[in-house]
Amino acid sequence: MDAPDRKLLDQLQRNSKVSIQSLADTIGVSTASVQRRMRSLREAGVIQREVAILDPKPLGLGITAIVAIELERDRLDQIDTFKRKAREDRQVTHCYCIAGDADFVLVVMAADMADYEAFTHRFFFADKNVRKFRTSIVVSTEKATSELPI
Repeated sequence: MDAPDRKLLDQLQRNSKVSIQSLADTIGVSTASVQRRMRSLREAGVIQREVAILDPKPLGLGITAIVAIELERDRLDQIDTFKRKAREDRQVTHCYCIAGDADFVLVVMAADMADYEAFTHRFFFADKNVRKFRTSIVVSTEKATSELPI
């Protein structure tokens, strides 16, 4: 990956709707080069998806919870089951398997506290492999980005 690729990726992660011509002008390469580079970066899996980033508040998602989870056992099949459950649940927006005091950290979106409580009953209390979980409720979001430091 060369400097123009990095410049291209930096521009695309800020706004994937920018025109090919604008990207070419900003990066200092031809439009054909931008198109080839984008195709190559997509095929290589560097560009995984191009999505709309939504504001949760107008969608009725007023609660963001950061949850640390400890599992009861460290059996691979149970860890895989928990990972699969987290990947499939729409309220879980991020799932990290971590080293440290907890086994996982989840970011969970909910409409309100009642909705989050229902999530905890369904996701944690109903799972015999969850030893304990600790929730931190986000009071204000000072920075949330999907942009990588390129």
